[in-house]
Amino acid sequence: MTSVRPPVSIRHPVDEVPPPGRLAAFGLQHVLAMYAGAVAVPLIVGGAMKLSPADLAYLINADLLLCGIATVLQCVGLWRFGVRLPIMQGCTFAAVTPMVLIGTEGGGLRAIYGSVIVAGVAMILLAPVFGRLLRFFPPLVTGTVILIIGLSLLPVAGNWAAGGQGAADFGAPKNLGLAAGVLVVVLTVQRFAPGFLSRVAVLVGIVAGTAAAIPLGFTDFSGVGDADWIGVSTPFHFGSPTFETPAVVSMLVVALVTMTETTGDFIAVGEMTGRPVDRRRLGDGLRADGAATVLGGVFNTFPYTAFAQNVGLVGMTRVRSRWVVAAAGGLLVLLGLAPKLGAVVAAIPAPVLGGAGLVMFGTVAASGLRTLAGVDFRDNHNLTVVAVSVAVGLLPVGVPGIYREFPNWFQTVMDSGISAGCVTAIALNLLFNHLPGGRDSAPVAAEASLLESRGGEDAVEQTGEQRV
Repeated sequence: MTSVRPPVSIRHPVDEVPPPGRLAAFGLQHVLAMYAGAVAVPLIVGGAMKLSPADLAYLINADLLLCGIATVLQCVGLWRFGVRLPIMQGCTFAAVTPMVLIGTEGGGLRAIYGSVIVAGVAMILLAPVFGRLLRFFPPLVTGTVILIIGLSLLPVAGNWAAGGQGAADFGAPKNLGLAAGVLVVVLTVQRFAPGFLSRVAVLVGIVAGTAAAIPLGFTDFSGVGDADWIGVSTPFHFGSPTFETPAVVSMLVVALVTMTETTGDFIAVGEMTGRPVDRRRLGDGLRADGAATVLGGVFNTFPYTAFAQNVGLVGMTRVRSRWVVAAAGGLLVLLGLAPKLGAVVAAIPAPVLGGAGLVMFGTVAASGLRTLAGVDFRDNHNLTVVAVSVAVGLLPVGVPGIYREFPNWFQTVMDSGISAGCVTAIALNLLFNHLPGGRDSAPVAAEASLLESRGGEDAVEQTGEQRV
């Protein structure tokens, strides 16, 4: 008599939980990769409004706290909130220009937070609608968008490598030399180090680069001693929000741009991790973005979105666990509650981040090329879709201020290379491949239908995930 073995449940790599030591190391690597970008938005907005150093520090701590909460919500999930993929959350740069205008000319911080709360509620309500648009994101569009994300981030790494935008010694050989040294360390560790160490190559490179920078005079830890040990962000610290119509309208435009960008990031991570994003999962992720944005308006910070910087880190390290990024979110919460820890991380020199960023952001672009490798370019207009979308997406990156004479709403959409390229790719795909009478409409429609329905296996996995 043969015994019947119960079916073996195989856990998807996205759901695996590494041992505590590796979990902490992988999570810290994600935090270091995104920290500079995370604090940039409050620094830019607060600086433009000429806030006091104490208020600027408060904005940064509040931002780090909410980054962590938003990241944990996105990765772990709560009911129908959270994409449950390794996604880091941070303030969107698409909101910087509108928030500076609102803050300096349209009502100050209180008006900013009122418009942010309204935008977050709108994102929650619109999430199911965006979920139904997934069929307009076939590999032709997603590959193009991922490629644009990577290429548009490379100048950020270049600015870091040169010393940071506005630095007095910007472009100095010592800055580029330090960045190059970090890049060499990252590549060497990734190529020759054993398993686990090779997966934290970016962390090793950042630590080694910071250690080398100390005797060379790159770092300044004076801010660590001045920072408080504990700091808690309280709701409406700067006063009750106000709801000014022009501010709300401009932030609603930002919400649409953010949702478009986030959709591209979700799809990119879904492809990298082997868990494709279906309609339901996309809606859940965008709903979490909206909830985080509402919390941002309440707790004195700004709109939140998926951070493309960390998409490249997922692809480079091949660590697909969402719990790793959730651990990174926990670290961000600690940094937000302990300003002294945040000051330590803030002391990492920009060239060190630049050296690591070059390989991470390049990995995002390479992932886009890998997706496009599966697209048929014979006897159709797909090459035109890619070519024009990349060109339009890189225009504001290569020529900053090209749209400065256009209306504010147009600048909000088109000044972001990611959103400009994404909108262009979707529009051209519709023009050439979906409109009736198009030569390629039938095969692409079939491909899109397959893309929308390929989340069948995920639906089975999600039934257990939704019960939190």
